[in-house]
Amino acid sequence: MNKGLSHPTRIVPAAFLAPIAVGTVILMLPIATTSGQSAGLLTALFTATSAICVTGLVTVDTPTFWSPFGQVAILVMIKVGGLGIMTAATLLGLVAGRRLSLSDRAIALTEHGHFNRAEAISLVKLVFVASIAIEALVALALWLRWWLGYGMGVGEAAWHGLFHSISAFNNAGFSTFSSNLIGWQGDTAILAPIMAAIVIGGIGFPVLHELWVRRDPERRRRPWSLHSRLTLSTTAVLLIAGTLLVLVAEWTNPRTLGSMTPGTALLNAAFHSVSMRTAGFNAVDIAAFADPTLSINYVFMLIGGGSAGTAGGLKVTTFALLGFVVWSEIRGHTETTMFGRRVGSAVVRQALSIVLIAIGLIGMVTLIIDWIEPAIDFRYILFETISAFATVGLSAGITAQLTEPSQLLLVLLMFVGRVGTITFATALALAPRSVHYRYPQEQPIVG
Repeated sequence: MNKGLSHPTRIVPAAFLAPIAVGTVILMLPIATTSGQSAGLLTALFTATSAICVTGLVTVDTPTFWSPFGQVAILVMIKVGGLGIMTAATLLGLVAGRRLSLSDRAIALTEHGHFNRAEAISLVKLVFVASIAIEALVALALWLRWWLGYGMGVGEAAWHGLFHSISAFNNAGFSTFSSNLIGWQGDTAILAPIMAAIVIGGIGFPVLHELWVRRDPERRRRPWSLHSRLTLSTTAVLLIAGTLLVLVAEWTNPRTLGSMTPGTALLNAAFHSVSMRTAGFNAVDIAAFADPTLSINYVFMLIGGGSAGTAGGLKVTTFALLGFVVWSEIRGHTETTMFGRRVGSAVVRQALSIVLIAIGLIGMVTLIIDWIEPAIDFRYILFETISAFATVGLSAGITAQLTEPSQLLLVLLMFVGRVGTITFATALALAPRSVHYRYPQEQPIVG
């Protein structure tokens, strides 16, 4: 095999394109729709991309447009996309008894943005076991609630529970209800398990792996890795800050939290704080949000969740790292330190590169769509493009109104947002180049 083509940063994008193509073909089958007619290429492509990239944006209503066959196909795509295409292939190889080569391990780890090859098999197994266990527990809780609490049929409640548990853990945001979770906005027994699945799936598998191995008392004595400390602490701060900001911004809005009791308002503010960074579920009408709340969503969606998991966005570690870089610069420090550890300049350059590329791409696509769709409010276009790139899936309700070129641009954003930032960061990490000469130094004026 050509060495260039076998490089992990080239295989992972190609591996995601293959199931998107297969999923598109499956969803174009007449059996996949309730009408018995083909969904059409763009509708099938958009839905398959959204499912494989665990985004949740849709151009058609999932429960009414897609048949049971189509919904099962979407659920399988969510599972495959969240688990990871190359991780799934690696698992099949392990089941078949095949030994993993170093290149196999590198490819599997590249997909999750992780580079410790010694942990490859352990991490891949954890990805599978953790996802199945958590999805099963959440599905059980939701099934019992919908069956015993709302009188749904046993099979119907089980299907809704299974679908939402997989969608939640994989941070996909797809729902089998036309109004998403708005109908259950006052039910803690529904929203709490979904919130838990979103957070666990979104903090990233390396963090889950470290939590798991620290069961050993010997391992527990060792200090936490910088990645885990940064992820867990930043996630906690963002969840609390998001809850408070949404609560304050929407407290008097009668179309959202303003009409709820204080307890229900707090529950929904917390749920949206969890969901808006990556998951895409909504228990309130996004289009009814006040302008300040939309701005809050822009920032939190872009930040996203933890690295090397099912979450999207620029990742909390990138956000936190740049925050520490700014703080170190303000204090006049020549090096960036976090939790008693020094961060290398290469990692800082990677973070800056990823953020600038993301902002540039989102800005460019937003302006193009705004030019194509002059009748649609710019605020909602920006909301949609950030949601697509960060693979969040929240929508202000304009996705289906967009013309075909605009929808294709969102397809591109979803793919790049899910695959592009991972492979770009990995390319930077795996391919440092030493330059054997230095140019004369000069200091341009900044600021």
